[in-house]
Amino acid sequence: MSKHKTWLGAVLALAALPLAMAQAFAEDKKPATEGHAPAEVKYQAGGSPLADVDMYQDINPKAPAMSKAEFDEARKIYFERCAGCHGVLRKGATGKPLTPDITIGKGTEYLKVFIAYGSPAGMPNWQTSGEMTEKQVDLMARYVQQTPPTPPEYGMKDMRSTWKVIVPPDQRPKKKMNNYNITNIFSTTLRDTGEVALIDGDTKKIINIVKTGYAVHISRLSASGRYLFVIGRDAKINMIDLWMEKPDNVAEIRVGLEARSVDTSKYKGYEDKLAIAGSYWPPQFVIMDGDTLEPKKIVATRGMVVGTQEYHPEPRVASIVASHFKPEFVVNVKETGKTLMVDYSNIDALKITEIGSAPFLHDGGWDSTKRYFLVAANQSNKIAAIDAKEGKLAALIDVGKIPHPGRGANFTHPKFGPVWATSHLGADDITLIGTDPKGHPQQAWKVVQVVKGQGGGSLFIKSHPKSKNLWVDTPLNPDPKLSQSVAAYDIGNLDKGPQVLPIAQWADLKDDGAKRVVQPEYNKAGDEVWFAVWSAKNKESALVVVDDKTLKLKTVIKDPKLITPTGHFNVHNTQHDVY
Repeated sequence: MSKHKTWLGAVLALAALPLAMAQAFAEDKKPATEGHAPAEVKYQAGGSPLADVDMYQDINPKAPAMSKAEFDEARKIYFERCAGCHGVLRKGATGKPLTPDITIGKGTEYLKVFIAYGSPAGMPNWQTSGEMTEKQVDLMARYVQQTPPTPPEYGMKDMRSTWKVIVPPDQRPKKKMNNYNITNIFSTTLRDTGEVALIDGDTKKIINIVKTGYAVHISRLSASGRYLFVIGRDAKINMIDLWMEKPDNVAEIRVGLEARSVDTSKYKGYEDKLAIAGSYWPPQFVIMDGDTLEPKKIVATRGMVVGTQEYHPEPRVASIVASHFKPEFVVNVKETGKTLMVDYSNIDALKITEIGSAPFLHDGGWDSTKRYFLVAANQSNKIAAIDAKEGKLAALIDVGKIPHPGRGANFTHPKFGPVWATSHLGADDITLIGTDPKGHPQQAWKVVQVVKGQGGGSLFIKSHPKSKNLWVDTPLNPDPKLSQSVAAYDIGNLDKGPQVLPIAQWADLKDDGAKRVVQPEYNKAGDEVWFAVWSAKNKESALVVVDDKTLKLKTVIKDPKLITPTGHFNVHNTQHDVY
């Protein structure tokens, strides 16, 4: 062997060492579900509002030295890029734990390699991808050996200090004061500006741009359809009165430091009486007055994980819906894998039924009868079906990797009857589950068909009772051809495969932004489907409206004020759980 070949072999061996070390570290203590899809890493790595919250530095004598300035910089990076996977307290969420009892033993040099090069299990290669500098990697390697800082709690006093009734109930309109068809208004999240755009679904014109919390996660309607509730990732809730001459905020409150979910009471006799919101931090939910958002009752969700019965200090509240069968809120808790049926008939003597399924409960929706709530346990690759009438777990169904249904899609399958469908972040599967125990008992709570989609990275799937189509997005797929298009399936012939529509191309945007196509949403009539074409804050974005029958472009909505549009919710369909 020549000296040149010997030298080259040594160089290659040395170059491979850091990656091997990272792989070894990743495999040393894997999470329950092995590996993360690139789409999931992108999804979880969104910035947390906790990045700007000051926290106490507890100096660990066994950890490498860090100045206060270094600690604060690293803490900010952690909450912007890491907390979504590893948890606020670094005890592990969808990613593995990064607490000092694990990290100090690994050492700074070892951790630097792991952070720089990533791992096959899904850890991003922060340095080699250009996301972090070598100095920042060193900073983070030392930071994860420190005692994890704990964000402050957020109780009744804190909430009440942010609570504002902008227009008291007795000063609000006694009847609708505008000519808008409010049942066909769309509430569109303008993610990076902390706003929602209220858009007239009939004229396609913007009615108002309303200031809200940062990165509004969802919009929900009161039972009457008059009030629109939105919640930002910073846990700020805004209550918008659609009866006003120009719909706008009438109340607001901040219910925590980070949050995702809000809803209102819908059971007969309790319409519009109460609202509820759940927090990621602190892990809790709060019940509020439905007219003013005055906080009434706070309930913590810290507790034991289903199955292992181990204590978890940070079980985040994910999706919340209101039962149509009882005066109950259905509260899904991620890390403990529990659904809480919260009886709100007497909040001074609150009754909670705890239903265990599997971690990590995330998003979901009702079946067509609105009796069964189907929620994704995304890290267990399961869907839990909760019977809201009987207050019990109806089934736990195995599905593809990292289900992410949004609210899912209900339709009648030509062979299997009523089904509910989910797409996935980590697989190209579109999974159909039978939901009719009486009419189709052989198919009930079973996967009746798996249809292949364009690819993983899907966030939303949608249909409509008046439609023959099933729509699936893939905004987090790494392939721009997939993230910038959408798949439309003929429900009567799912085996035929999808018709792929170039939504971003139809938007005809003037620059080279990401143009991710996200969240199909029907209008009230069920004959149009709206999509957000989502680019960066400094790039042009748009909404694209497609004719559901012909699958042809109908119109493109552009406006300089439509900055980073993402989720959009039709008033009628959201009010009546139509999906």
